[in-house]
Amino acid sequence: MPQPHTLATGLMFGESPRWHDGRLWAVDFGAREVLAIDTDGSTEVITRITDMPMGTGFAPDGRLLVVSVRQGQLLAADPGAPLASVADLASLSTYPWGDMVVDGRGNAYVGNLGFDFPGGEFAPGILALVTPQGTVRQVADAVSFPNGMVVTPDNKTLIVAETYGHRLTAFDIAPDGGLDGRRTWADLPGAFPDGICLDAEGAIWYADVPGKRCVRVREGGQVLQTIELDRGCFACTLGGPDRQTLFIMAAEYPPAGGERTGQVITVQAPAPGVGWP
Repeated sequence: MPQPHTLATGLMFGESPRWHDGRLWAVDFGAREVLAIDTDGSTEVITRITDMPMGTGFAPDGRLLVVSVRQGQLLAADPGAPLASVADLASLSTYPWGDMVVDGRGNAYVGNLGFDFPGGEFAPGILALVTPQGTVRQVADAVSFPNGMVVTPDNKTLIVAETYGHRLTAFDIAPDGGLDGRRTWADLPGAFPDGICLDAEGAIWYADVPGKRCVRVREGGQVLQTIELDRGCFACTLGGPDRQTLFIMAAEYPPAGGERTGQVITVQAPAPGVGWP
């Protein structure tokens, strides 16, 4: 099995990694920064925001998209420009917003936790759709802590990690972007799936914070490969020139004394990434 390699260190909590334009883009949730990381590990702070950032993506016109967790806004910016709100997610829920996927048509799907995480009492959340025109509507409910999401290359299926549901759940995507045909893609007993990515063999990698691992599974839940680390795995994506490098965002959790334990770990994957993100 290929050995993990540490690409970058010094992050607080890296999240939402995306391979775009030859670099790894991600947020540092704790430092409230959007980062771009080269293949040699050099890191550029693209922008800072006052709220906690999450769920990076890119619109078809190249604009950077970022979710504002507490303020409930979808932010966008042209290269080199400041982020500005393009959609009001708070109109659907004032609870924290989480991860996002932007599909090949420019539709952005964003998860809402449904309760005041981490201190509140658990309640199921929702999924929202933001169209390229900026309209916002709810497209799914009763999601148990919606987290990472992927969309298949044909733009016909969305799969979401339900962290507190210990499963991956699939939806059919309607022509208008709505979701139906809900079904369990994989039950994951004892796991807490966080960020996810999809590969060309139809398998999904999921990150697991308490499990300190990244796991590759096929539909139905069969485990194909497990990468064990010494700290929590928050998210993962497939990127690199051939899109066959697995990038893992890892950090100690809970944090110890505010130390920057966040890392970007790379591993050679058995199959390249497909779909979105």
